[in-house]
Amino acid sequence: MKITCITVFQKNLTLEHPYWLSGGRLKFETLDATLVKFDTDEGLTGWGEGTPWGHTYVPAHGPGIRAGIETMAPFILGLDPRRVLDVERAMDLALPGHLYAKSPIDMACWDIAGQAAGLPIADLMGGGSRTPKPIASSVGAKTVEETREVLKRYRDRGYIAHSVKIGGDVDRDIARIRDVEEHRAEGETILYDVNRGWTRQQALRVMSATEDLNVMFEQPGETLDDIAAIRTKHAAPVSVDESLVTLQDTARIARDGLAEVFGIKLNRVGGLTKAARMRDIALAHGIDTFVMATGGSVLADTEALHLAATIPDHNMLGTWACQDMITTEIADGAGPRAKNGHLHLPEGPGLGVRPSEKALTKVADYE
Repeated sequence: MKITCITVFQKNLTLEHPYWLSGGRLKFETLDATLVKFDTDEGLTGWGEGTPWGHTYVPAHGPGIRAGIETMAPFILGLDPRRVLDVERAMDLALPGHLYAKSPIDMACWDIAGQAAGLPIADLMGGGSRTPKPIASSVGAKTVEETREVLKRYRDRGYIAHSVKIGGDVDRDIARIRDVEEHRAEGETILYDVNRGWTRQQALRVMSATEDLNVMFEQPGETLDDIAAIRTKHAAPVSVDESLVTLQDTARIARDGLAEVFGIKLNRVGGLTKAARMRDIALAHGIDTFVMATGGSVLADTEALHLAATIPDHNMLGTWACQDMITTEIADGAGPRAKNGHLHLPEGPGLGVRPSEKALTKVADYE
């Protein structure tokens, strides 16, 4: 089997509500999605998606994905998409770094591999838990009152996992954490996501002031060096996501005991192939996991769900689905949808969902 054509599409995904990160430091209203379609000489077609969370959140942006695919396409055409390691090596040789541009290509290859085998991607990867995976909400509010409002909206939809965005103002962060914990529902998982919005002194002040609550923080510093510098000065469990980019990052975090939780974001780390190695290091070191798309449509949600299904249920804290946050539909309601705050693994072969081409704008063909 050979890849004979690569078609690239673009779509703006409009958020239902303006979204704030790092205490209002970053605001997003629209996501720039890139969809890629692989055609093969045996008639199978695979789809992938790459949707960074805006252009300013991390070093990744929509136009960069499309430029990266243009650079890599000549090295990928003619390869067998089922040989995902061959495709991975071809991409890494053609374009060092730029993992976010490689993620949709990797997804399309796994989609075709699953179809060729007649299996969902999760089963093909050796997992395939059918336990519904809790979706973590994304509470990008700023005040106590707004946080309560957004949490109620998600709880009314059945969500039991929540990612509350904090950072930037010590007193406000402490007040919001204490208010959320006071109203925490039984059985909920709550992660306080700083998104690199604290300095070291701010991190220690908030983490010390809330130590009695035994809460969990995500990315409480800009870099792994920042997280390491304060590691012995607080008792809170830590999750790392923005600084979890390469396998070398993964090994350092596990070796040095920098975090108890990995937040694996598939677009950031380069797709399923590279993310699976991070999963294995996490499991080998007793590190629990959230699996997430960086953003995007139901395709990106589904990819994250497939990886989540390869992780033992007791190590899998939750996934994240952007579909409840966007108003743009590209798959005509197909694919796994949020049901009572959970996602259910699709039983179809491959990814299990594909977009409607009429909903997309074609920007390039490579043959």
